[in-house]
Amino acid sequence: MRKRLLAIFMVLAIANFMFTAIAFAQEVVAEEEAAVEEVTTEEVVTEDVVEEVPFEETSQSGGLEMFARKIVGSGLVDLFIQGGFVMYPMLLLLIWGIATIIWKIISLSYAKINLNEFLGNVIPLIEEKKYDEALKLCEETKGPVAAVMHNGLLKVDKGIDAVEKAIENAGVIEMAFLEKGFIPLSTTINLAPMFGFFGTIVGMIRAFRDIAAAGEVEPTIVATGIQIALITTAAGLAVAIPMQFFNNMFLGMVDGLVMDMQRGSEKMIETLVENK
Repeated sequence: MRKRLLAIFMVLAIANFMFTAIAFAQEVVAEEEAAVEEVTTEEVVTEDVVEEVPFEETSQSGGLEMFARKIVGSGLVDLFIQGGFVMYPMLLLLIWGIATIIWKIISLSYAKINLNEFLGNVIPLIEEKKYDEALKLCEETKGPVAAVMHNGLLKVDKGIDAVEKAIENAGVIEMAFLEKGFIPLSTTINLAPMFGFFGTIVGMIRAFRDIAAAGEVEPTIVATGIQIALITTAAGLAVAIPMQFFNNMFLGMVDGLVMDMQRGSEKMIETLVENK
């Protein structure tokens, strides 16, 4: 039940973030369109009204872009296009990070067990020296706690020192498995803001280049460059912030599993020492 609630919470958190981003994007694009329309109305009064062509009827739009607009909304896609080429590596980082988050949620949920219930079943078997039944129970139980205790019970006939050594080796292997996925998340957290700042520099370069070409400074001349700078910076932070949240949450879950492994192995060794 706890795992189901955790999975539901994760899905709701991701969905809430995506809907918030889409709503913000659509609001920003709507404001920009309103501003452009106002400027056009003031400067061009005598021109004929040009019939607006719906997005679906434009031949320049690719099928992938149309699909993206239907999935995430036109506002977010417009911001992505306006951000320039820097948005593409950030999109790859976002996909990589989301895939890693989904995998970590599944793997850590699978690794978590009710430790008290498991120890309540396996410790009496060890006390009665029913090691075969205890081994079978460990094999049938998922997660690193059962795996560590299983490796220890395999060496029970060779003494306590051998059991402790087997538990230590198994713990190292299980820790390596639990730590998988943190490098992709850390990479996404670090690189996304860097790409955002890189886009900021690209946007400012374009703004100054437009000023040099025009020979004067006007808001409309530098607007495109500043727009690129702000969009890429916001996109980098929008990718990194949720990744950092999930990274910290996964670290806490891994720490809990490590504590469970420690408690389980200590309880098993204590039982073996008392009943040898």
